Amino acid sequence: MGTIKLDHYVLILRGDNLLEFIDGISTNKVEGSCTTVFTNKNAKIIDMVEVIEKEDFVALVGHKLYKDSVISHISSRVLDANIQIFDITNSNNVFFTTNKSLTVDNATIHESIIGRIMITPKDSEILEDMAYDEFSDYRVKNFIPYQGHEIVQNIHPLACGLGELVHEAKGCYVGQEILVRMRSRGRQGKELVRLENPVEDATTVGKTHSLRIQRIQN
Repeated sequence: MGTIKLDHYVLILRGDNLLEFIDGISTNKVEGSCTTVFTNKNAKIIDMVEVIEKEDFVALVGHKLYKDSVISHISSRVLDANIQIFDITNSNNVFFTTNKSLTVDNATIHESIIGRIMITPKDSEILEDMAYDEFSDYRVKNFIPYQGHEIVQNIHPLACGLGELVHEAKGCYVGQEILVRMRSRGRQGKELVRLENPVEDATTVGKTHSLRIQRIQN
């Protein structure tokens, strides 16, 4: 397929017990590098983020649409913890690639639920050979939700295909009670589906099929 630059931010967290802190405010079990979701008290999405564990810090990578909301969410819960947040978005680029052999000096490679993510210094030269329509079609074929399309801030993660990132056996986090209740009662309201074109109210349009979030028919 190829490589495409994503419109993503990169935050650095430094301090004590960083993974434990992120685990306590997000939906997935965070014990190392992974993908998780920040939700508000109503279980609505703040952003899906990539958690990348490094030797002396943790990087958080998400969509620029939601950067300010994520910084606010984290900052409001730091309290007296020894944790600092640094925004290094302007000095880094984030790419998605299907090219497993692609290597770049000083790049950080992370396996996300959407595929292979590369965080590189801003001055790194990388050939972008995937158009956005191709990226969209890749996501439709592989049933992958994405920020600004399926992953939006007025919906909960179970409804937009992020159920695998909502851990079923972890402690309290913001929005947990609502998500647990939805699952236990089988009443999540909406679900992400892939349908053959043409699709009305599609969230992502592919060549032959599209994604749509629709109400579950009971």
